[in-house]
Amino acid sequence: MHSQARSKKAVVVGAGPVGCLAAMMLAKRGWQVFLYEGREDLRQPSTKAAAQQRSINLAISHRGIAAIHAVSPEAAERFMQTVIPMKGRMIHHLDGRLDSQLYDRDGQCINSIDRALLNEGLLDEVSRSPNVRMFFRHKIRFIDFNRKVLTAEDLGHGQEHTVDFDFCVGADGSYSTVRRQMMKVVRMDYQQEYIKHEYVELKMPAGHDTPGRPTFQLDPNHLHIWPRRSYMLIALPNKDNTFTCTLFAPSVELDRLSPPEVFLPWFKSNFPDALKAIGEKNLIHDYTHNPRSPLICTKSNPYHYKDRGILLGDAAHSMVPFYGQGLNCGLEDVRVLKVLLDQEEVESNSPTGPDNLEDERLARALLRYSQERHQDLVAISDFAMNNYVEMRHLVTTPLYLFRKVLDGWLYRLSSHSTLPVTSLTTKLTSQTYDEREPRGWLPLYTMVTFRPDISYDTARRTASRQTQILTTATYVGATILCVSGLWLARTVKTWIR
Repeated sequence: MHSQARSKKAVVVGAGPVGCLAAMMLAKRGWQVFLYEGREDLRQPSTKAAAQQRSINLAISHRGIAAIHAVSPEAAERFMQTVIPMKGRMIHHLDGRLDSQLYDRDGQCINSIDRALLNEGLLDEVSRSPNVRMFFRHKIRFIDFNRKVLTAEDLGHGQEHTVDFDFCVGADGSYSTVRRQMMKVVRMDYQQEYIKHEYVELKMPAGHDTPGRPTFQLDPNHLHIWPRRSYMLIALPNKDNTFTCTLFAPSVELDRLSPPEVFLPWFKSNFPDALKAIGEKNLIHDYTHNPRSPLICTKSNPYHYKDRGILLGDAAHSMVPFYGQGLNCGLEDVRVLKVLLDQEEVESNSPTGPDNLEDERLARALLRYSQERHQDLVAISDFAMNNYVEMRHLVTTPLYLFRKVLDGWLYRLSSHSTLPVTSLTTKLTSQTYDEREPRGWLPLYTMVTFRPDISYDTARRTASRQTQILTTATYVGATILCVSGLWLARTVKTWIR
């Protein structure tokens, strides 16, 4: 007589992009999924206005696309119809000069996408699954991972109820409740750091062409940056011909600039062309009404507990947004987890038996996730922090520009050809990364942004090796130039005599 089996129940906490993709992935595997979100349904008209000011625009690149494709190729195709490709950075110098710095020699782009638009689309995808039940305005109050019971409060009715589960996914952001509850049963290393800068969002309205039709005031196929050493302004395009601008500055500087009569002349002296496009009235309105938001970096390890829980996205590793990988990394978490579940042949059905019976296959998959993913997440977090210095200052320095040219030249000399996104995404549905080390010369940005088959940690090791070569070449080149200059000066002096 065969024992009866039941579908396993997964509780996913957090209905942001990462939580939605995790819910889709588990539902497609046959799990019964309960998706909990503390906020109201983002698709409701009453919540859209607030959602539009929640955080900076999202830049989705190959890693994020590959992750969505691994779960739902059709959804990935639909989302790519809503993005605006950005082929490089447009540097706005203080004197008004513009400097286009392409991301890739072959024209590969990162893509600007509206956070709310992406999240709404993923929620629609989730709601189509008969295996998923969604609960909005439900706050998680307590999780007992040993008994596998969760307590949630219905904020609309003020009532608490308990839910049993087989597996809990924490995708509830930097201030994760699931992480705090998991810390009670896991000896978790945890680190949190606020950087000294904050950000404020501003809106650049659409312009109008001669017939009066809406048009972009800046080139929409660039990520625009106004680097000013200790602070900077960036702008990303939106489908409605506007730009979402984000001002990053030290908290003490923003404190000093709080009065509009102080902020306006400061902004005008540092970003005159941006002020002209935004307009003084719009600028003051956004600056005085939009919140100042902190920038936080968190690291934790391990990310799982037995076969019962895992942390994904910002709940496990929030990072500053300066490499454009926060979203991509979080979505990639889901893809990596999916591949490991496949490799360990984790089943969606559970035979009847004791409630505390451990699923050994699921436990192995989660253990592998913590062990294999940790160095990647540390690497990208460090990349993001380092890239802030590059974006707000180094992009304008001669040494940076020289090394970028040399980096690109060595890349062109290598035998690399651009790998089509389709071939990469197809391969990554069944393997975490390419096990082979990258061959030839690859710029760090290319490895991180356009090569999802290369892990973040592999990119770090490869870049470190290449940086040593570049540094040596830079010093040798500078020495040769100095020696050549001295020799030329001495020769000219002798000739004059």
